[in-house]
Amino acid sequence: MDVAFVLYPRMTALDLVGPYEVLAHQPEVTAHFVAASPDPVITDAGLAVVPTTTFAELDRADVIVVPGGGGWAEVLADGVVAAWLRDVHPTATWTTSVCSGSTLLAQAGILAGRPATTHWALRDELAALGAVVRTDRVVVDGSVVTGAGVSAGIDLALTLVGLLWGDERARFTQLFIEYDPEPPYEVEVPGEPAADLVAFARGVFAGR
Repeated sequence: MDVAFVLYPRMTALDLVGPYEVLAHQPEVTAHFVAASPDPVITDAGLAVVPTTTFAELDRADVIVVPGGGGWAEVLADGVVAAWLRDVHPTATWTTSVCSGSTLLAQAGILAGRPATTHWALRDELAALGAVVRTDRVVVDGSVVTGAGVSAGIDLALTLVGLLWGDERARFTQLFIEYDPEPPYEVEVPGEPAADLVAFARGVFAGR
């Protein structure tokens, strides 16, 4: 099973690595890091990820994983990722996104009129691109699976393992990676975060 992990400048590392750690350890999976060129891709926090193939070389995949990140708006403007998604989505078994990666699926026309989730700060943007926005941590609609912000990529990938290989495999994988989160703070996600926290977060985003 070929799983394509999409790379682009200023993506968020955990959006990529969370699903990768869940999916790439499955014995049936061959993982591909696909990007516009073979040059290393730099994440929004400075991590360099080396592609294993390019959009021109990889014309199909059983599963597609599109991470989000600080560079989503630039990637929307560029249009290269969306163009590749339009080509490969029709033959994929599952097309998925994490965080703001949903905006790239929407730009490709994959989320038109479909329920989908994304990072809480981008719900309006996703709706403007034609999706029916939900606040769930993971949304499954036909062959499309979307995850909310960043850490939700792990939940998305575990959900996908269950859909592909059954609940027992998914439960084992969750145990294997010792995924049992106990957040030290309550921040009211996926509901409406506190106004002062939202204001602080938007200030941080603006500084980037």
